[in-house]
Amino acid sequence: MEKRKNLCAMIPEELHGKVKQEQEALAMTLAQYVEMVLEEHFGKGGKEMANGTRTLAFQVSEELFGRVKEYLAKHPGMNQKKFVIGLITKELERFEAEEAGGTAGSEGTQETDTDV
Repeated sequence: MEKRKNLCAMIPEELHGKVKQEQEALAMTLAQYVEMVLEEHFGKGGKEMANGTRTLAFQVSEELFGRVKEYLAKHPGMNQKKFVIGLITKELERFEAEEAGGTAGSEGTQETDTDV
C-alpha cells in the first residue's frame, strides 16, 4: 500500500460548503474527494508536462459534468483524464476503421456537450 501523508488547510466557509456538497453527492470520503481533485489538477498538464503532449480543454454543462463525476465515483480505477482519453481513442479508432474500409458516412460530426 502506498505511504500516505495528512494534508490540512484552512479554506473559506463558502468553499468548504461546496466541497462537502459535491463530496457527499459523489458518495466519497473527504480523503477520496481531495485526492481525486488533486490528481485531476496535477494531471491536467501543469508544469511537468512531458514533451510531445498538448492540452485539450473544453467546457460542458453542469448536468453533464455531474453525470461524469457520478460515473467516475462508481469506477474507482478511472479518473477524468483516462475517461475522456478512452472515449476519444475509441471513437477515433472506429472512424479510422470506417475510413480504411471505405464506409465513412456523411453524417455530421459536430459535437455538443450532450454527445457523451
